[in-house]
Amino acid sequence: MKNPLIYTHNQLIDFKNITVENVQEAVTTTTALLTEKLSELYAIAEEARTFENTMRKYDALMSQLSITNALLFLLSSTVVDDELRNKSRQAVEELEKFGNQLALDENLYQAIKQYAQTSEAQQLTGYQEKFVKETVRSFEKNGFALPKEKRDALKDLQDQLSEQVNLFYKNIAEYQDFIIVSEEEMAGLPEDFKNQHKQEDGTYKIGLEYPSYTPFMQYAHSEEARKKLYIKYLNRASDKNLSVLKNVLRLRKQIVALLGYQTYAAYRQEDLMSKKPEIVWNFENKLKEKVRPKAQADYQELLEVKKQKTGNSKAQIVNPWESGYYRTILLKEKYSVDPEQVRTYFPLDNVLHGLFHISEQLFDIQFVEQKDVPVWHEEVRYFEVRNASDKALVGRLYLDLFPRPNKYNHAACFPLVQGRETEHGYQIPVLALVCNFSKPTPEKPSLLRHAEVETMFHEFGHALHVLLTQSPVAAFAGTNTANDFVEVPSQLLENWAWNYESLALFAKHYQTGEVLPKELFDKMLSAKNLGVGIFTQQQIFYGTYDMTLHDKYNPESEESTTDIIRKLQNEITLFPYLEGTHFEAAFGHLMGYAASYYGYLWSLVYADDIFSVFEQKGILNKEVGVRYRNTILSKGGSEDEMQQLINFLGREPSEEAFLKSLGV
Repeated sequence: MKNPLIYTHNQLIDFKNITVENVQEAVTTTTALLTEKLSELYAIAEEARTFENTMRKYDALMSQLSITNALLFLLSSTVVDDELRNKSRQAVEELEKFGNQLALDENLYQAIKQYAQTSEAQQLTGYQEKFVKETVRSFEKNGFALPKEKRDALKDLQDQLSEQVNLFYKNIAEYQDFIIVSEEEMAGLPEDFKNQHKQEDGTYKIGLEYPSYTPFMQYAHSEEARKKLYIKYLNRASDKNLSVLKNVLRLRKQIVALLGYQTYAAYRQEDLMSKKPEIVWNFENKLKEKVRPKAQADYQELLEVKKQKTGNSKAQIVNPWESGYYRTILLKEKYSVDPEQVRTYFPLDNVLHGLFHISEQLFDIQFVEQKDVPVWHEEVRYFEVRNASDKALVGRLYLDLFPRPNKYNHAACFPLVQGRETEHGYQIPVLALVCNFSKPTPEKPSLLRHAEVETMFHEFGHALHVLLTQSPVAAFAGTNTANDFVEVPSQLLENWAWNYESLALFAKHYQTGEVLPKELFDKMLSAKNLGVGIFTQQQIFYGTYDMTLHDKYNPESEESTTDIIRKLQNEITLFPYLEGTHFEAAFGHLMGYAASYYGYLWSLVYADDIFSVFEQKGILNKEVGVRYRNTILSKGGSEDEMQQLINFLGREPSEEAFLKSLGV
């Protein structure tokens, strides 16, 4: 029987029948096949090299490797079977090592360098020129300007780094902790939440997953219980990951020093929109000042509520484990927004229907659910994405929406197959959207908090970037853009979760079908800016922490990663650091978004600017939507990102819309 993990052109993947044997076989077969194909690539005579036989072929091979890797990574993050999950994780590590070898393969570099020096390559323009230049640069950033012994040292460091990064993620995924609370400490929590967490002995078990942690921090009257949960939350994986993080930072520093860069941030940002650390520091510092007055006003508002509720008029501090609780009270009393009431208008199926409808209206596509398709768990749903005009299949989408033991515990897009041109026609993108929304019960559908609706729109923005790509090469498909641009489509789509015209299409009460009342929405909107200063300040803190670790910190020094948190949190935010906590141990972004966390706010500036065009022309305006699809979504990284923005906007981008949205 064919191994479902070996992908052939545009086949439907048989997730249901993947075995442990398939996993190891997929690694062996993929690496053997690529090794053979690479030998053919090396054998081409220098004068016979063309874009097609060298660059296009290289892209096809990298695409094959990335598909097998992505499928295994999905299994390692979602399947219930322990053996299959662990074997998949080991396989991902093996393939990453193989990928690291390729990135350091002298023959491959020479083949591409030979082509880059041909007269054909000198004449290239557009995505072809960009692809050749960036490929050569990525090899040179992997040490090809180095003598052999230094390059061997580099490869060894990169293997160690890859291992440590995987270990960091694994420790977070497998870390489990909880608090046990009494009936009395559950005061303030909704009944359905209590029922889900009640144990046989009458106590309640509250874990650290979002659907448990967030409501508890918002509603539990018991400050002591909240503080206990908060401390545990901030110490996720700190038993193992503090040393792993130190190792990662040390290895990164050694790697870039070998390559002649001052810092990891300088090495990383050369390929981003920002180009260099000074620009990022300037961005963070300028924003820090502009946001502070709004954050102080937010903090004051929380402090007033605390004084009033505790009867302590002398209170001067709001602790971080109190902010969510007092914000919820403020929402309810000042803006009379009760998040539990809001939830009743957002049954998951309606939200999905709304997302599909808005995307169909704007981008001229259709989502068609297909049953009886093999999936990795019975709860997973599968959709075809088609052009509305010619009904052509443009993408495949899997949704895995509910928590399970050992499943990846946030919300994220897992691109499985990236679009690219092939001799058999276009390779259709495939993507899984993995979330953790509360499960439906016999009495109640899955009801989303509005923040979860926002998350869903955010991740769907990434999904559309992947699914609607028209990039000629997989290297630039979908979210393969500069890292500080990658959040533009996701943050843009969140705006539709905050617009009454779009919400009225799908926000309907799960029992009566009544549309979300305009009056309630207006209150939600007024409340939206409640705490936006604090939130933005927190983002600046995360971005600055990431930059400090990767641009100014010496991992060999006595200073710990927690010392830096203590210093920066007290300096940038209004919430004092709590001794004995180590949030960095579960800050996964330090792995995948190293020296680029600032990109969230940076790209929000661009997302808000793009949305201002929809606001002017109509938020369901198909003409603007299709223009956005054609100038940005379809391009991926195949065109300079700043140019994509200018092509859509018809002008240089501006930060005006962003500051306005903050109420600054």
